[in-house]
Amino acid sequence: MDFHTELNKKIKLVDDALEQLLPTAETNPVTIHQAMRYSIFAGGKRLRPILVIAAAEAVGLEGQKVLPVACALELIHTYSLIHDDLPAMDNDDYRRGKLTNHKVYGEGMAILAGDGLLTLAFQLMAQKDGNGYNNEKALLQVISEVALAAGTMGMIGGQVADIEAENTVIDGEALRSIHARKTGALYRASLRSGAILAGATQKQLEALTKYAEALGLAFQITDDILDIEGDESKLGKKVGSDIKNNKATYPALYGLENSKKMAAQALEEAFEALASFGSEADLLREIAKYIIKREN
Repeated sequence: MDFHTELNKKIKLVDDALEQLLPTAETNPVTIHQAMRYSIFAGGKRLRPILVIAAAEAVGLEGQKVLPVACALELIHTYSLIHDDLPAMDNDDYRRGKLTNHKVYGEGMAILAGDGLLTLAFQLMAQKDGNGYNNEKALLQVISEVALAAGTMGMIGGQVADIEAENTVIDGEALRSIHARKTGALYRASLRSGAILAGATQKQLEALTKYAEALGLAFQITDDILDIEGDESKLGKKVGSDIKNNKATYPALYGLENSKKMAAQALEEAFEALASFGSEADLLREIAKYIIKREN
């Protein structure tokens, strides 16, 4: 597999779908729709929707058939970034090399843009038109799991714990719990969504869930490392924001070299989780390698 060629194909597939599924920039009220589109098309890696697609394909369903749910996960992720960048949260001026949403549209409109993306995500998952599957029971399970992953028991809960951990000393168990919710929950929901919609067996679903948990850990550790030694021109934002905000991170707790070893161990766990799959899961294997080698 030529990973980068395949990755770019999947990115284009998702981008084309997002272009069709989001209201146009001319749709009234225009400002909110322009703000939503500004952050959606600001150059994201599209990892979460690609994981939905890759999981479905690993189980045997054509990836294009799960695009509405895949795009919904990207909308939820983007809403979380818009809110995360706000002055009341991380107070970041740049995201992916561009001004953050509130710097362009103001804080009030940025909050509403995030709200709009979150709401639209559930509309996309619930609609029948455009979905390439007919199992309503599976779709209801997916909507329920995504809601749980995005809510106070998942991503929002992790963000709350992250804020409360600022300027405090926490142990490794607490740190892992924060990031399992803040970052890992959406990875888990993405992979499980694609698998469930594709009709995965219990064994397949369990394997992909273990892979998702290892992948989420590898991603977060790598993210923490990049905040220390990443290239700002490639990251598209300033490094050192975790230190500036006294965030609990893996390097802060374990040191830089040990954190790199932990990321490598998480990568091995991701590979092991896919042992029961053949070449149909090669894209997932390549994504795991990409996660810890990335520069942004």
